[in-house]
Amino acid sequence: MPLSDAGAAGAAQRTRALVLRPRWAANERGDRSSEGQLDEAVGLAEAIDLEVVGGEVLPLRKIRPASLFGAGQVSAVGERVAAEGVALVVVDAPLSPVQQRNLERAWSCKVIDRTGLILEIFGERAQTSEGRLQVELAALTYQRSRLVRSWTHLERQRGGFGFMGGPGEAQIELDRRRIDERITRIERDLEAVKRTRGLHRTARQRVPYPVIALVGYTNAGKSTLFNRLTGAAVGARDQLFATLDPTMRRLALPSGQQAILSDTVGFIADLPTDLVAAFRATLEELRSADLVLHVRDIAHAEASAQRSDVLQVLASLDLEHLADEGRLIEFWNKQDLLEGDAREMVGAAAARQPDAVLGSARTGAGIDRLLGELDRRLVAAARVVELELDPADGARLAWLYRHGTVLARSQADGRLRLRVALAPAHHGHLVRWFPPEALR
Repeated sequence: MPLSDAGAAGAAQRTRALVLRPRWAANERGDRSSEGQLDEAVGLAEAIDLEVVGGEVLPLRKIRPASLFGAGQVSAVGERVAAEGVALVVVDAPLSPVQQRNLERAWSCKVIDRTGLILEIFGERAQTSEGRLQVELAALTYQRSRLVRSWTHLERQRGGFGFMGGPGEAQIELDRRRIDERITRIERDLEAVKRTRGLHRTARQRVPYPVIALVGYTNAGKSTLFNRLTGAAVGARDQLFATLDPTMRRLALPSGQQAILSDTVGFIADLPTDLVAAFRATLEELRSADLVLHVRDIAHAEASAQRSDVLQVLASLDLEHLADEGRLIEFWNKQDLLEGDAREMVGAAAARQPDAVLGSARTGAGIDRLLGELDRRLVAAARVVELELDPADGARLAWLYRHGTVLARSQADGRLRLRVALAPAHHGHLVRWFPPEALR
């Protein structure tokens, strides 16, 4: 039974899963503990309603090409799988097709690796047609060289991609020609999506509003912050990858100027390369954003490592220059979860970091300061012009107040004199409305 269908059948039908984190020198990071990585993998499994019966870190002296794990470990896990009625083993590391097949035979259950699990989550969570196309492209690319159980994941009406099983399951080779044809169609559709997004960006530049894009590690609180800032009702749950499809809302800043706030998919360590590539059309929004707001779970034990992972994904999108350009701000979220000395230490660190604002999206702490900083950054990047217009020209005056920050206003000789800060994207309107000699 596919996982999504199992969930619909009720709690009694939840798939029992065991999570394994292999540990060897090449896959260890100095900024992350093996236990922390295991906890994250368990969270990923629980995010799609798996019943996780346990998790274990398994140290490896060397990698076995046939099974990854040593014979003794394979045997011990097999005994646990049988004793606890485990139907799925999640290996929090890359598995080759041969390793996956051999472990399934040894343990008599489904086996998926980290990439397969993340793709399963994304397949279940994608709501828009664009999101489903992006995830399906990544899933097909991932599965192309693997033994596949059935084609049903391309035909189901609800989430998931069938890595955990499906009707008609059998160990057969994928029809590569059919896969390639589907990939070609999806890539063509996503190119159309990319062109449409480009048109939307051009339209926003004509409106226009500055864009502030939210990024961050999954479950850092982006959607909660999005709702707090805009009054929206985007789904916000304490769950990995609760938000997948991008959302945009208008944001009113303290100066009165308007901006567009864009919520994006969460990042995670070892995010599959194919998935990053598939979501490139969506993440292109970051490239044209006036500001990027990096939401961090500052109460997390591995907050620094998560920050590094987000910056690594941004670098893969050629966006590592954001901080140098003054376009990157960090919101250190979940301050309310800190206590005692930890709260004081983080507060002192935030005070020393000019690009950081400490607060809590849940309680509202620090939100006013964050809005003020966003406002200040946009004004600082704006072009300041001085102009005159007829006081009766209410439409243009209203536009200037709505899209810019009026720094000074006076009236003499029947003319209204204004000093206004406008985002570069807005300057085109002034060029059309006023002769060059009228703009100083």
